[in-house]
Amino acid sequence: MADAIHIPDEAETRARWGAFAWTAENAAHAEKIIARYPAGRQQSAVMPLLDLAQRQVGAETQTQGWLPVPVMEYIGRQLDMPYMRVYEVATFYTMYNLAPVGRYHVQVCGTTPCMLRGSDDVMAACKNKGLIKGSTTPDGLFTLTEVECLGACANAPMVQINDDNYEDLTYDSMSAILETLASGGQPKIGPQIDRQTSAPEGGPTTLKEMVSENHDYRGEWA
Repeated sequence: MADAIHIPDEAETRARWGAFAWTAENAAHAEKIIARYPAGRQQSAVMPLLDLAQRQVGAETQTQGWLPVPVMEYIGRQLDMPYMRVYEVATFYTMYNLAPVGRYHVQVCGTTPCMLRGSDDVMAACKNKGLIKGSTTPDGLFTLTEVECLGACANAPMVQINDDNYEDLTYDSMSAILETLASGGQPKIGPQIDRQTSAPEGGPTTLKEMVSENHDYRGEWA
C-alpha cells in the first residue's frame, strides 16, 4: 500500500548535503543520546540520531525533513557503523523519509479498520484539496502518503501529520484540518469528535466518578 518514493538525483543531493554537520545544539544532543548506551554499543543510537538528523534537515528546509544519503553517511561515521547498516534501518521504518517531503506530511492510514470507517472519504478530502498520493503539492506545503496501520484503530479513520494524530475523521473534518494548516493555523489534535483520547463518544460509560477524582471503589465492590 505504501507508495514508491522518488530518490533525488545523487549529484544534486551531494552538492546540497555533502557538508552536513550537526548544529551546536544538536551535536550536544547527539552526544547525550550516544552516552545512554554502554561502551562499544554506540550503534544502538542510530534510530534517535536518524530522527534528530531528519528534524535538522526539516528545520533547514522548512519541511518535515528527510534523510539524504550524505546525512546517513555522516551518522554512520559518528557511530563507526557501515553506511549500509544505517540505510537498512532508515528503509525499514516509515518514520524516516528517504526523499523530500512538504512542510506537512499527511500520512493517511488505509488499513482495514480505517478503511471500514471511512478512510476513502479522508483520501477524497485530500484529493479535493489538491493533494496527490505520493506527491508534494506545487507550493511545497503538503505531501500525501497512504500508509499501513498507525495504531489508532479505535479512533479510525485517522491520519498522522508530522508528529500529530488526527482521529475520528470525516470528509468535512479532514477538509477543515487541511484548510487550517494551509492558512497557518493549528488544528485540534486528536479526536475530532466529543471524546477524550479513546474513551467512548460523549464521555465515560463506566467508572464515571474517576473523571473528577481518584475515586475509591473498593467499598462498593465488596
